[in-house]
Amino acid sequence: MKHVHAGKVRDLYEDGDTLLLVASDRVSVYDVVLPTPIPDKGSLLTQLSNWWFQFFADVPNHVLSTTDVPAEFGARAIRVKPLRMVQVECIARGYLTGSGLKEYQQSGTVSGIALPPGLRDGDRLPEPIFTPSTKAAEGHDEAISFADVVDQEGREVAERLRELTLGVYSRGAAHAAERGVIVADTKLEFGWDGDTLTLGDEVLTSDSSRFWPADEWEPGRPQRSFDKQFVRDWSTSTGWDKEPPGPEIPADIVTVTRQKYMEAYELITGQKWSGSAG
Repeated sequence: MKHVHAGKVRDLYEDGDTLLLVASDRVSVYDVVLPTPIPDKGSLLTQLSNWWFQFFADVPNHVLSTTDVPAEFGARAIRVKPLRMVQVECIARGYLTGSGLKEYQQSGTVSGIALPPGLRDGDRLPEPIFTPSTKAAEGHDEAISFADVVDQEGREVAERLRELTLGVYSRGAAHAAERGVIVADTKLEFGWDGDTLTLGDEVLTSDSSRFWPADEWEPGRPQRSFDKQFVRDWSTSTGWDKEPPGPEIPADIVTVTRQKYMEAYELITGQKWSGSAG
């Protein structure tokens, strides 16, 4: 195997003509990797993604095998097809919060999409919207408009990316809602397998999505979450300036974060987390 890439959370290895995608226990907030790992996080992300890849079996994806991986990586790795990645972060939002809320408060729009007046933090949008961003190798991703995606990828590809992103989000959010979880938004990545747009990276995880308990949803305030928003909020409370290096995470915050990732996995999949493959 050859180590070919280290992302904020995932490492990529070449193994013959396939790739091994290995999720670490690293956690990144505001595009900065914090120095403290979250135990089991890599396995939880991988196993939740694997569950969703099966759920979306009709959507072409990069998975070759979830079991044919080196024992040293255990449940945190999958074997995947190499893809020529599209240089767009494909984001779907069903609720207004985060960076989308900040833009809305300034302009009444999100990624150039006009929204009704008077929306609050946590409000459900009239319908899910596609709000892409740049895919920065370093530093922060920047919000772009659908027109920007058209300019970069061409109209046909841009429309297909939007269709796939909103389709995966809407179906996933409907399932999660049945399990008591609101999927406020999510980020997807696509690449080319030959001439087929193919779902890659991760799907509807606690790193790529905002998960809220439906029975506690109350627009007009920040929501309790099952995702790394908890770590974002903690890191902001320390006075950290969101630039490297990030602060060490205290043990109690690590414990609660791990529990949130486990809770999201168990609610969405209906499976008890066993510490490996669920």
